[in-house]
Amino acid sequence: MTTLTVREAVYYSAQLQLPDSMSRSEKRERAEATIREMGLEGAMDTRIGGWASKGISGGQKRRVSICIELLTRPQLLFLDEPTSGLDSAASYHVMDRITRLARREGMTVVAAIHQPSSEVFELFHGLCLLAYGRTVFFGPASMTNEFFASNGFPCPSLRNPSDHYLRTINKDFEQVTLTAHFTFVYCSFAKHMNSTSGLCVKGGDVVKKRNQASFMTQTLALTGRSFVNMYRDLGYYWLRFAIYIALCLCVGTIYHDVGHSFGSIQARGSMLMFTAAFLTFMAIGGFPSFVEDMKIFGRERLNGHYGVTAFTIANTLSATPYLALISVIPGAMAYYLVGLQSSIDHFIYFALVLFMCMMLVEGLMMIVASIVPDFLMGIITGAGIQGVMMLNGGFFRLPNDLPKPVWRYPMYYIAFHKYANQGFYKNEFLGLIFPNNQAGGPPTITGDDILRETWQVEMGYSKWIDLAILFGMVVLYRLMFLGIVKTVEKVKPILKKSLMVRAPHKSPS
Repeated sequence: MTTLTVREAVYYSAQLQLPDSMSRSEKRERAEATIREMGLEGAMDTRIGGWASKGISGGQKRRVSICIELLTRPQLLFLDEPTSGLDSAASYHVMDRITRLARREGMTVVAAIHQPSSEVFELFHGLCLLAYGRTVFFGPASMTNEFFASNGFPCPSLRNPSDHYLRTINKDFEQVTLTAHFTFVYCSFAKHMNSTSGLCVKGGDVVKKRNQASFMTQTLALTGRSFVNMYRDLGYYWLRFAIYIALCLCVGTIYHDVGHSFGSIQARGSMLMFTAAFLTFMAIGGFPSFVEDMKIFGRERLNGHYGVTAFTIANTLSATPYLALISVIPGAMAYYLVGLQSSIDHFIYFALVLFMCMMLVEGLMMIVASIVPDFLMGIITGAGIQGVMMLNGGFFRLPNDLPKPVWRYPMYYIAFHKYANQGFYKNEFLGLIFPNNQAGGPPTITGDDILRETWQVEMGYSKWIDLAILFGMVVLYRLMFLGIVKTVEKVKPILKKSLMVRAPHKSPS
């Protein structure tokens, strides 16, 4: 995460990965030792940084990611371009330290490197050269020069061996190497068949999975990390908090001291609808930050650091204080400036409904992020979904006037605005009496009559049922997100496999 320091990022990862049998001090010591091994002790307290703030360099970020994977001292470690963004000296020191650590801990390291220096190349024990999805060479690195020389392509003196090998097998720019490519392929398979056939053998010791932190420890660590990130990232909640204050000041001054006249009936309804619809609509503003969280989650999930359940719970818990703050302070400004029912229990209910709506919209955007990972397309999709729900909320078109196919059944009951509006209306109008300006009617009109006739509110249950339904939808949206992520994890490999089978194999010639 861009807002964390190097020390914090590695330590939080240590809490997630290392077993509970290790104390906090031991985990911290392991994290700091790993940071020193990667030569990052001078940047320990520097924030990682991103597009919004300057932090460590790209090469240092690469080393931080290596630190995170080295924490558990895995027996098998895959590194994808670990020297990317590093100069030749830093590349050598990083790979040298990884080699020493692998030798000391008995680790097997598989690294994909595109252009290693001669010093880095000398650190390799085994080498696999690939070209267009086919194996050119696989065997001891010390035998590579002999293999190329025996096939008519010896490495010239004073040339980096890795540059020579990669240039020879690359046919993109030289037609001459096209013939060489096929020569290497067939020679490699013929010459090294015996040496590679012994790599896959039956039997042997079973490698047991190392112990990880418990579910509770992972959830608490993720909650703490997310809370710190949300606090430091101005765009996550603080910018929205400022916008909410500005909007609620606008609402409060436009509807200031609305009074209890007949005209205040429509004014109260409009103000409450705006609160339920447009204030909660602003929750999509944090979608770009959440997409970044999803990218981190996807990477750490694939590496086995934690599960989707821990992530979902932690995200919900860490967001709760900020959403509660947004619901109470700006909500109180709008509520009391307008002059709604002044009792504290009415305001508490108002704040609770607003809080539930914001939690619900965040859950909706989590679902959108799991399906549409691009933040621009995600914002458009989320805005479109909420726009449809607003139309079915019972304000722009009264419930009895909605077309019954689709819009009344089931869209009206799916839209959370229905329950938010009706909860707000019941909380505000019940117990109030207004003068009746309509000719031929009674001199006064009660809040109960307004709810039934003006807003067509369902009066068969209390406002607390509306709040409970909103809470149930919050839980449902989180469960839907969890289910979608798990389904995608299972279906995606199957789809990739089927597409690979159907795709015609193209010859490199």
